[in-house]
Amino acid sequence: MARKRYEEEHDNPDRWMVSYADFITLLFAFFVVMYAISSVNEGKYRAVANSLVGAFKSTPVMPANDNAQQLDAPSIPKASQQRRNAEALRREREQMTHMARDIQKALAPLVSQGKVRVTQSPRGVRVEINASVLFAPGDARLSDETGDVLKAVASVLKSDDHAIQVEGHTDSVPIRNSAFPSNWELSSVRASSVVRLFAENGVAQNRLTAVGRGDTQPVDSNDTSEGRQRNRRVTVIILSSLPEHVTEVPLATGAER
Repeated sequence: MARKRYEEEHDNPDRWMVSYADFITLLFAFFVVMYAISSVNEGKYRAVANSLVGAFKSTPVMPANDNAQQLDAPSIPKASQQRRNAEALRREREQMTHMARDIQKALAPLVSQGKVRVTQSPRGVRVEINASVLFAPGDARLSDETGDVLKAVASVLKSDDHAIQVEGHTDSVPIRNSAFPSNWELSSVRASSVVRLFAENGVAQNRLTAVGRGDTQPVDSNDTSEGRQRNRRVTVIILSSLPEHVTEVPLATGAER
C-alpha cells in the first residue's frame, strides 16, 4: 500500500508547468534585452564616437546630421592654387604696365614722332624702335647720339629681372656687301649691337638674347618706301616671367603614325 501511494505522488501530471514557466521567463528576458538595444540614443552614441575620433586622431569628424554634405578635400588646395595663380598674374601685369609706361616716358619725343612704339601682351612688353633712329642704311654700328636712345631704355631695364630678347628686322630688299652677305647677318648683328650696349649699361648679360629675323616678320607692306622703312626696325621684348602651361605630348599609337 505504501509503495503504491509513493508512485502516485511521483507521477505528478502538472510538473510540465515548471519547464513552461522557465521558458516564459527566458523569452521575457530576451525581449527585454532586444528592447534595450533598440532604444539606444543614436545621437549620444554618434557624439561620443566623434569626440573620441577627434581626440585621438586630431582630424575633422563627420557631423551628427546625416544630411550634412562632406567637404571635397582635393578641391580646397586646388582653389587655393587658383587664387595664388590669379594673384601672381595680376602682379605681373601691373609690373609690366609700369615698365612700359617708364619706357614710354624715357622715349617720349620718339614715341610722339611715331619712331618708337610700346605695346603690351601676355608675352610681355614690346619696344619697337625704327632702325633709322639707331643705324645708318646697311650699317650695324651704333653712334654715340643714337646710343643715347638705348641707354634710356637700359636705365629702366637694369633694375628689373625679366629676360630680354632683342630682335633685328630688315625689309625685303637684298643686301650683299663685304660685311653682310644677306639680311640675316645684318639683322643679327644689329640685334647683337643693341644687346652689347645694354650689357655695357648695367643690364645683366644672362638676361639678354639677340635674334636676327631678317625680312621674315614684316609689320607693313614692302611694296612702298614707307612700309619698308617701318619694317627696318629693332624690337626689344621684355618677356613675362609667368610660367607657361606645358602639356606633355603622348606617344603616338601605330594607327596615328
